[in-house]
Parts: sequence; structure tokens; C-alpha cells
Amino acid sequence: MTNLPSRRRLLATGAGAALGLGALVVTSPAAASPGPGSAGGAEETRTLDELYQAALAEGGKLVIYAGGDISTQADGLRNGFKSRFPDIDLTVVVDYSKYHDVRVDNQFATDTLVPDVVQLQTVQDFVRWNEQGRLLAYKPAGFSKVYAPFKDPHGAWVAVMVSSFSYMYGPAAVGSDAPRSPLNLVDAEWKGRIASSYPHDDDASLYLYALYVQKYGWDWLARLAAQDVQFARGSYTPRDAVTSGQKAIGVGASGAPLATGPVKWVIPDAATPFMAWGQRATILKQAKHPTAAKLYLNWQLSTGQQQATFNGWSVRTDVTPPTGLKPIWQYPNANLDGFPRFMADRAAVERWKQTFALYLGEVKGDPSPGSLGLHPGV
Repeated sequence: MTNLPSRRRLLATGAGAALGLGALVVTSPAAASPGPGSAGGAEETRTLDELYQAALAEGGKLVIYAGGDISTQADGLRNGFKSRFPDIDLTVVVDYSKYHDVRVDNQFATDTLVPDVVQLQTVQDFVRWNEQGRLLAYKPAGFSKVYAPFKDPHGAWVAVMVSSFSYMYGPAAVGSDAPRSPLNLVDAEWKGRIASSYPHDDDASLYLYALYVQKYGWDWLARLAAQDVQFARGSYTPRDAVTSGQKAIGVGASGAPLATGPVKWVIPDAATPFMAWGQRATILKQAKHPTAAKLYLNWQLSTGQQQATFNGWSVRTDVTPPTGLKPIWQYPNANLDGFPRFMADRAAVERWKQTFALYLGEVKGDPSPGSLGLHPGV
């Protein structure tokens, strides 16, 4: 992302640099250029109903590759879209973003492209694909209301939802001893009571853990590694472990900060980091169903959809969060600007991953979405 509001250096030299990991702040190679896939243009003026009819005339099909951990995570998307547009044959394929992006690359290389829309956590891919001329420049209705760093100014891609990672706990399990910050997770009372996604298997968890290391030091990570943490693949697993009562605390997963129930997802105080980003979506230039893809982006950015987000945060500046929340860009400790810069430096990302493997052990287990192969969704 470009022209971001905060210029703070999130991971300056220090413990990380001493290990040869470098800083987390890097410059995106595409920051100065919109790329050949960007052509500008006015926002969409057709209504959702008009786009729906045009999509039906096109063939009435839509295939989306969506980043995620298990297929059921997309059930809300599937059900909401099908309820509004019942005659569209919608296919949503959920897989880790790090598999979807190379899958799309391979489909480009073999002229076997399947998806019309890709919606992924790997934000750096949208910059690269735009430079390669792979993306359709398009501005859905409401594009001008999207927070500026959450969109390519020429419409090559746009964030359709806010995702965020922090730690969480079960109020019934922790009682009055709820951890005040991630620093407390290494206290003896939490040994054997923590679940976490592997930070070296998911880049969002990786960035969250990297922020924690910058804040608390490598000794903190060494002490956490001795806490008998239950690590698993899939960022949904910490929440499941806490919801079921299996563990008291979860680390490295999304959540709804205002939700009540068995899990309290924590927005830390201003001195403590968490991380958030805009989940980017784009229409591929070679898409077989570009009108249906446009319908999808317009639907996702509609005020109704943005007001109904599960975590309360919208990508639009004209949608007011529920009482108790500020817009996500008003939380400096959410590190919105840092995540895209972190993701752009793949060599540094790999060094972080391998260093975490030294502390926490190698990633174990099958991928939670299953093994989907080269052309899911055909």
C-alpha cells in the first residue's frame, strides 16, 4: 500500500537485526507506479440489480479463490451472496493464500485460469500482478469512500473487508486473572493453557509474532516456547480451542472485539501491538465471468455489507463502527501500514519464518483446507 498515514518504524534494528533478520519496515517496489493493469476510470453507476441481470446474461457463473483456513469460513459469504443473487452459480474455493497465489501463477503459466476473483491475505501479490498487467482496472460503486490505503488508486484492486489478529482468552477460564498483554503469556500460570496458530505457517500470525518479539524481545519467545503451547495449522484453531474450553488463551487469530460469549478477543492498549490489514480482492483480466465479478465487488462494498461485518470494522470511511470501536485506521497499534511493507520483503519473511522454527519447532500437520490441487473450482 502507498501513501500510508503513519511513518513509524515498526521493527527497527535491535534484537532482530542482531540475528540478521533486519527490520520489518521495507519499501514496496511498486509504491511509485500504478502498473500496466491500472487505467483509472469512473465508479460503477449500475445498480446491483442491473449488474445481476447483466451477470445472468453473461452466463450466470462466478468463481472466487478466497484465502482462509477451512471451507466453512466462507459459508456466510456464500449464503449472503446466494440469498441476494440466487440464480448465480457461485463457487468459492477456500485455501491458504500462500497456496492460492502460486496456484493462480501456475494457471497463468499454463493458460488454465479458473477464478474470476481472487481475495487473499498475500497483499504483495496484487502489486506484482498489477505490474504484470494481470488485473482488470475497475472501480465499484463506493470506491471513492474506501479508505485510501485500502485500494489501488486506479482500481486494480480494493480491500473488501478488514481482518485483524491479536490474542484472546476465555473469560470463564481465566477469571479475574486475564492476561493484560502478550507479555503475561509467559507467566507460569498459563503453562499448558495456550493455543496458537504457527507463526511460521501463516504470514499474518508471523507478523503479529514479529511485532511481539520487537516489543518484548527474543527471551520472551524462548519463554513462550517453554509454555507447552498447542500449535496448529490454521488461524481458526486458537479460537476453536478457547471456545471449546480446551485452552484458556489463544494467539494469532481474528475475532470480533465487541462480541460477548466464551471468547474475549483483545484490542490491546495503545502501548501494545496487534495487527490488521485490508483483505484485497481483484478481478483478473482473463476472467471468464467479469460481469459477475463486478457484481461481487459492488455487493461486498455496498453499505449494507460493510455495516454487517463480523468484527465491526469497515473498509469504507462513511460507515460508522458500532459504539465502542473506532475505525481501524485510528488504532496506531494495529500496524495497518506495516503489514504490506512486511509482506513485500519476501527474503526477510523467510528469515523470520526459519528463526521461529528454531524456537518453536517445524510446522506439523496437514493443511486445514485439505490438499486442493492445481485447478479447484473447475
